[in-house]
Amino acid sequence: MANTNKNNPDPGQKNKQPNNKKAKRKNFSIWGVYLLFGAVLLYFGMKNSTETVKTEWTTVTERMIPSGDVEKITYVSNLKRAEVYIYKDSLYKYSNRYFNGNIPKEGPHFFFIVSESFNAEQTLGDLRESLPAQKRFILETEYRRDYLGGILEWLLFPLLMLAFLYFIMFRPMQKGMGGAGGGNGIFNVGKSQAKLYENSNNNKVTFKDVAGLEEAKVEVMEIVDFLKNPKKYTALGGKIPKGALLVGPPGTGKTLLAKAVAGEANVPFFSISGSDFVEMFVGVGASRVRDLFKQAKEKAPCIVFIDEIDAVGRARSKNVGFSSNDERENTLNQLLTEMDGFGTNSGVIILAATNRADILDKALMRAGRFDRQIHVDLPEQKERLEIFKVHCRKLKLVDGFDIDFLAKQTPGFSGADIANVCNEAALIAARKDKSAIDKQDFLDAIDRIVGGLERKSKIISPQEKRTIAFHEAGHATVSWLLPNANPLLKVTIIPRGQALGAAWYLPEERQITTTEQMMDEMAATLGGRAAEEIINGRISTGALSDLEKATKQAYAMVTYFGMSKEVGNISFYDSTGSRGYSVDKPYSEKTAELIDNEAKKFIDSAHSTAIRILNENIDGFTKLAEMLLEREVIFAEDLENIFGKRKKEDNQA
Repeated sequence: MANTNKNNPDPGQKNKQPNNKKAKRKNFSIWGVYLLFGAVLLYFGMKNSTETVKTEWTTVTERMIPSGDVEKITYVSNLKRAEVYIYKDSLYKYSNRYFNGNIPKEGPHFFFIVSESFNAEQTLGDLRESLPAQKRFILETEYRRDYLGGILEWLLFPLLMLAFLYFIMFRPMQKGMGGAGGGNGIFNVGKSQAKLYENSNNNKVTFKDVAGLEEAKVEVMEIVDFLKNPKKYTALGGKIPKGALLVGPPGTGKTLLAKAVAGEANVPFFSISGSDFVEMFVGVGASRVRDLFKQAKEKAPCIVFIDEIDAVGRARSKNVGFSSNDERENTLNQLLTEMDGFGTNSGVIILAATNRADILDKALMRAGRFDRQIHVDLPEQKERLEIFKVHCRKLKLVDGFDIDFLAKQTPGFSGADIANVCNEAALIAARKDKSAIDKQDFLDAIDRIVGGLERKSKIISPQEKRTIAFHEAGHATVSWLLPNANPLLKVTIIPRGQALGAAWYLPEERQITTTEQMMDEMAATLGGRAAEEIINGRISTGALSDLEKATKQAYAMVTYFGMSKEVGNISFYDSTGSRGYSVDKPYSEKTAELIDNEAKKFIDSAHSTAIRILNENIDGFTKLAEMLLEREVIFAEDLENIFGKRKKEDNQA
């Protein structure tokens, strides 16, 4: 869709002619440098590419002079060089050997270099006098000046220095393998590094290319509608927000959504990373901010997208004497000024993306700058299904492939993770020489991404393998029999990454978690350690990651969620980050001791629950471990055959 504002033509058209002239002048200056170098090289090439052939003093004295072929020898004193002229009647003797059959018309025909200690006049004179009269040659001495060559040689170094400075300061250096993004000379260091995507770009992204993110799309549609129909809002006196901040975990599609906004609105789209503003040179970041907004105003209506804005928008230091004059803070100050500097209805909208909104400066978030925050969260099951459909379009799947199954198997996966799963599945199928991708390829891809590469060469003793099998069977048994724990998907004792075995769960996609749910999950986490105690009568280091997870969860229950009766409804969680890097605890030593005791109570209670569950179901637990030793991988269906159907989750909270 073209620009609907007829009274405001594209300012870029005004600058086309001057830009073309500037480009022609730049091209002309580049060709001028090339021609100058070519002339210098041509001169020295012609100077050194005469028909004169180099020879040696011995050849002249032993062959040419005794044969009576030498007509004249000219000694050039300043060049320490002697030139030999041959009689025309004798040139045929040297034609084939030295001149390839092309007899030169004029001399000198040969030359030889003499050393500093060689007294050419006396030596050549004595040699001439010793010859018979009919074989004597003419002896001349001269001092030869090459004025043009001297001038060029004197100017060569300054010319090379000027050319070197030109290439550093003025000639645009190409960025990347494709040569895009030039204009980075030393005098252009303060210019904006933003990439401009014009309306005619064939790789335009629209909302059809963005699966899921339905709520985020609704938020940004208002921005698209304003860019398409600005008078609809300005006629009523409304003011469109100047900026919108896309907040969400990595890989959820924040950058893709911003491109889709530009594609739907069909307006110029400036894309730049926050780190592109930060340089070691003083004032460069602020200069680039000014240049970026200057270009944006010329291209209005347009969108400016700043990716990873936390690189430049981090909260400014409260320690005035330490880093108040930091270059990054100067850049942020300039960005704040520019966002307030242009008019509300100028048609320039700022989009920014970050996964660290908690550390951004409060001045960026105030009304009039980034007026609204658009949360781009991890996709739910329905959204994951749409994302899988998008990424599976180009994949060759087996007939009747169930994509719904993939959406259920990937809770907590971002859009980037799903794209990686699809690509990894295609690579695995190709590695196995399959004609199409099947269900097992996707399962292997999920295992590869979550657990790491399968380590087939890992040597494990039978005793260690048995311990690992009972450890993982302990996790599986406790999680299956506790109704509030996450439902199990499969258990494996195949080493992957740093893990010797793993239990895979399908977490419930819930927004809040009760104390009972957290306690059951903690008991399932400690099920491996409990299984080792029951079967082996001793413990091992294999439960390290389990203990770490359980400890963090227990302390979070006490200090963050207020789930301890002794500590009470108190939370020491700092969501604003105002505490900064302070190492002081926000509670007394007496409270710290109480927190430690309460966290230990939670862990001991979960551990006791795991011991009780395993002892009460020792037969099924042992059978499951033996099956795991035999097959190495078991699924939820196997646990259902041993323990029966899983109990439904309690709904008491």
